[in-house]
Amino acid sequence: MIDLRSDTVTKPTPAMRKAMAEAEVGDDVWGDDPTVHRLQELAAAVVGKEAAIFVPSGTMGNLSAVLAHCHERGSEVIVGDESHIFQYEADGVSVLGGVGMHTVPTADNGELPLAALNKAVRADDQHCPRTSLVCIENTHNRCGGCVLSLEYMQSLKTWADDLGLPIHLDGARVFNAAVALGVDVKAITGLVTSVQFCLSKGLGAPVGSIVAGPKPFIHRVHRLRKMLGGGMRQVGVLAAPGLLSLTDMTKRLQQDHDNAWVLAKGLAACPHIDIRTDLVHTNIVCFDLRKSAPLSAKDFILVLQQRDVYVIPFRGGIRAVTHYDVTSKQCQKALEVILAVLNEPSQHIKLPGKCAMGNGTPLVGPEAPTVNGY
Repeated sequence: MIDLRSDTVTKPTPAMRKAMAEAEVGDDVWGDDPTVHRLQELAAAVVGKEAAIFVPSGTMGNLSAVLAHCHERGSEVIVGDESHIFQYEADGVSVLGGVGMHTVPTADNGELPLAALNKAVRADDQHCPRTSLVCIENTHNRCGGCVLSLEYMQSLKTWADDLGLPIHLDGARVFNAAVALGVDVKAITGLVTSVQFCLSKGLGAPVGSIVAGPKPFIHRVHRLRKMLGGGMRQVGVLAAPGLLSLTDMTKRLQQDHDNAWVLAKGLAACPHIDIRTDLVHTNIVCFDLRKSAPLSAKDFILVLQQRDVYVIPFRGGIRAVTHYDVTSKQCQKALEVILAVLNEPSQHIKLPGKCAMGNGTPLVGPEAPTVNGY
C-alpha cells in the first residue's frame, strides 16, 4: 500500500517509539511533566518566540490562539476564504469564542492581497465589530502546499504594524515552507506575532501541535487550552516524539519535496492530467483529470486504491501528499500506476464494487470521511 492521502498518516519512527517508552513523565496539568517542559522550551527557541505550549491538535492550537488575541466577544478576525481556519475548523472561533470571521479572497499562491485586507479592516465605529487579528497560512493547504514569500510576509507585517494588528500564522507545515525557501524557520515566524505548527504531519509525531508567541499571549492560550479540554496528564509520552520531530525530522523534509516534484513532473507529462507545477512548492501535489481521461475522478481514485495507491478527492480534483513513510521508489511506482490507469482503454478498466480504506471506511461516496482538511 502506497498511502499518499496525507502526511498525517505517518507512523512514529523507531526512535520515537523508544523515546515514548522511556519518557520521563509527570502531571502536566500541575506543570509537573519534565518532557513537556523540554518540548515547549525547545519549540519556543526553534521558532524564536518567548514561550510555547503543547496542545493536542492544530485545530485547538489555532482556536486557542485566535481567542487569546481577540479578547472581547463580537470582535473580528480577518482570514482568507480558502484558509484552513475558515474551511475546516468547524467555525470554532465563532461558535465558542463569539469572534466573527471576515473573509477575503485568497490568491492562487496563498497570499491575501493587501488591497483586500485594507477593505476588510473595520472603521472604529460603534456599529461595526472591532478588527482584532489577521490570520495567514504557510504552507497553504487548499492552495496545494504553496509557500508565502518572505517579501510578501514582510509587506504584510509592515501593513499590520501600521494598524496595530497582530498576525497569527497557521503554520501547520511551516517547516516545509522554511525548507522550500532555504531559510531558518525563524525567518518566517519572526514576521508574525504568534504561530501554530503541527508535530503530527511531515514531522512524524503521532499527536500534537505547538502554539508559540509572547509570554502573556501563551499564558492566555494555556487557560484556553484547559477550558477547551486540552489539559493532559502524563503527556510526556507524546511530547517525547515531538522533541525528535524538532531535532531530527525537520532535517529530512527536502526528501519529501523532491519526491513530490518527481511525481508532479511525471503527472504533467500525461495528456489526461491538468496540473500547475509552478504551484508545487512542497510535499503536496494537486491535479485534475481532463475530459479526455477514461474515467471520472471518483472512479479513478477507487481504481488506484484497488491497485494499492491511495490518494484523496480535493477541491473537485485529486491530491497526493509525500511524507516520511513513502519512499522515492514508492512514489515512482505510484506514478507508474497512475499513468497505467489513465492509458488503459475505458472498457478494460474494471471498477471495484466496493473499495475502502484500511479501516473499512469507503474512500469516496456518501459514507466517506471528510478528508479535505488534512
